[in-house]
Amino acid sequence: MKNTITNTEYNFPGQQSVYKGKVREVYNINDELLVMIATDRLSAFDVVMPKGIPFKGQILNQIATQMMKATEDLVPNWLIATPDPNVAVGHLCEPFKVEMVIRGYQSGHAAREYKAGKRLLCGVPMPEGMKENDKFPEPIITPSTKADNGEHDEDISREEILAKGIVSEEDYLVLEDYTRKLFQRGTEIAAERGLILVDTKYEFGKTKDGKIVLIDEIHTPDSSRYFYAEGYEERQANGEPQKQLSKEFVRQWLISNGFQGKEGQQIPEMSEEYITSVSDRYIELFENITGAAFEKADVSNIQSRIEANVLEYLKV
Repeated sequence: MKNTITNTEYNFPGQQSVYKGKVREVYNINDELLVMIATDRLSAFDVVMPKGIPFKGQILNQIATQMMKATEDLVPNWLIATPDPNVAVGHLCEPFKVEMVIRGYQSGHAAREYKAGKRLLCGVPMPEGMKENDKFPEPIITPSTKADNGEHDEDISREEILAKGIVSEEDYLVLEDYTRKLFQRGTEIAAERGLILVDTKYEFGKTKDGKIVLIDEIHTPDSSRYFYAEGYEERQANGEPQKQLSKEFVRQWLISNGFQGKEGQQIPEMSEEYITSVSDRYIELFENITGAAFEKADVSNIQSRIEANVLEYLKV
């Protein structure tokens, strides 16, 4: 679609390299700073959809920025500045090769595994007798490997992570501690807005001086699942689906159209009308989770706007 940003080809001063993830593009500046651009790409089942979603990158970047600021007293993070609605600038970090997924409720992937008869997820037991979207007695951490672009993230247990030396035990204890603290704070923030933070994932890295910090995004609709708190109990009691704000509605639409990212499956065609509806859902989540009205940035020429704002920042 026009007025979306789905790819960037910048050449900033001091640029050493570019990493292109599923949604973000990360420019290394002088091996000191990272300029992270949140594109409007939409990823589901580890597959990038052919069309961008208007304002999605801005929404992700602005929620993540706000949530980083709301948690920096608990957990240090990589962020330095946001010179553009789609851009975050932060410290260069070496990412850990795991994503720390934490689940307060049996939903999404956990529910699909449970329905398939599994009672262990990433080595963590799930109690018998649960219904989809029931709350776990305590939040569970179910890590996944950090896959390369185009590859699928894979579930992995704490024991496997340590046995394979993916993360040292000393560092992993910090990751677990930070994950629980962030999820607790995210849960409190969501509750203030009439939402339930169902599950989420966090990514961490090490700065040059060996400090473990939160990186990437936090509590966005791409990395998290939210339910509306109002009516949650009634819907559970009646066996009804929960009203939710997350990317799950995209996954469900894809599943209903015969796509789960498996080999040989075709990505269904997304009409302009459907793409607009996805954009509207992202805006709805932004306004619900931040408690602020979403202000659409000027998208008449997003590429030029981002370039000008980053160049102006790098002059400082």
